[in-house]
Formats: sequence, structure tokens, C-alpha cells
Amino acid sequence: MSMTTQSEPPRLSVVVPVKNEAGNIEALVAEIGHACQTLAPFEVIYVDDGSTDATLATLRGLQAKHPWLRVVRHDRGGGQSGAVRSGVLRARAPVIATLDGDGQNDPSFIPVLYAALEQAGPTVGLAQGQRIGRKGAWKQFQSRIANGVRGKILKDATRDTGCGLKVFRREVYLTLPYFDALHRFMPALVTREGFGVVHRDVVDRPRFTGHSNYGMFDRLWVGILDLAGVWWLIRRRRPAPRAEEIPHSESR
Repeated sequence: MSMTTQSEPPRLSVVVPVKNEAGNIEALVAEIGHACQTLAPFEVIYVDDGSTDATLATLRGLQAKHPWLRVVRHDRGGGQSGAVRSGVLRARAPVIATLDGDGQNDPSFIPVLYAALEQAGPTVGLAQGQRIGRKGAWKQFQSRIANGVRGKILKDATRDTGCGLKVFRREVYLTLPYFDALHRFMPALVTREGFGVVHRDVVDRPRFTGHSNYGMFDRLWVGILDLAGVWWLIRRRRPAPRAEEIPHSESR
């Protein structure tokens, strides 16, 4: 596998937020490394969001095997959006991929989303995964209602914004207003900034081990204030001019 070094800037940064996922880390890191071989050089940034189990120790042990693995640690839990933001701020690549740290998101779809973003061109800021084959009838029912209401209000043309599998341009992400649960409203906010969104179906899997430490914000009754806030942001948006720096004239 081609390795990413500090002297070789990566073309892709994979950001993985985790909290108390020690049992899921080793297998998922191996899957990510395998999936991203064709995208080398790459880096993987795990953000430990204040875990109290062996998450940090497991990650530090894996760093000896994988030079492309970086670890960021929060001193206390900041939420999934906060963990994603910490990873993106420290990323060195112009393109970012995100996925959940429990194994439910299959890393083999990262190259698919990366290709979709690159083929779409610079006017598109986000390639959003949309889950098929979701596990659990009750979870499917809740998500269908939440996504349906969100779609009618925000008109973001996205069936499943809660999917953690995303590939986006770092510079676009940095223009978005930051708030808790930002990651679940990215299609609408990327569109608000004047960039397009493309979609690809991805297969949902059961988590490897343990129970969910994130995920409740995809329920409508938990995220209703966030939904109202994003709707307000979209309504208040005004077209912004594109800025271009004019270089010095060449001396003659």
C-alpha cells in the first residue's frame, strides 16, 4: 500500500468520530486502509470524543502499524458534529470523507463517493451517501418520517441526510455555519452556499459490536429546533459574490 508521509500531502482525509468504540476500531481501520488504496496518498483521522473505554489505547497501538493513521482526542464529549469539525480542521487534504465509527458504514463506498464528487466538478461541494437495506423496522420508520418532514421544509432533495458516509470539499465545509448536528443538515447548507450535491446509494450494515453512542439526532422530535434554525439560515441567505485575488502584474 502506498503510504502517506508528512512530506507528501494527502489527496484524501478520512475523518472518523468515535466515542467508546474500542471493539470496533481495529477491523474498521483495516477496512478503511484497504478501501482507500486507490486514493493514496491518504490519511485517516480518528477523533476520540472523550471516550472512557480503551478507544484511545487501541488507536495509539494501531498507529505503530499504520503511518497514515492520526488521532485527535477531545478532553470531554463534544458530540458527533464537534468531532467531525475537529478532524476537518486538522485535515491536510482538500477532500474529506466521513463515516461513522461503529462499522455500519462500509468504507468500500468511499471511492464511489470520491469519484462522484470529482466527476461532478468544482461547482459540486458534497457527495452524500444514502443508505439502502437499513437494519431495524422501527429505526427505518423513524428515519422515514424525520427525513420526509425535513425534506419538505428544507427542500434539500436528499432522501437520507443522516448517513455518515459523505465526501466533500474541505473549503466548502469551512464556509458552513457550525452548530451541533451540522453533519445532519449538510446537503441543505452546502446548497445554501451555492454548491451542488450529488447522491449515491450505499449499503447499511449492522454495527460490529456494542451499542450506539451517537445517532439520536436523526429523530425529528430531537432535532426540531435545529431544523427550524437551518430553515431560518436558508431564508436569510443572500447571494454572495465570488472572490478572486488578482495577482501582481509581471514586470516587463
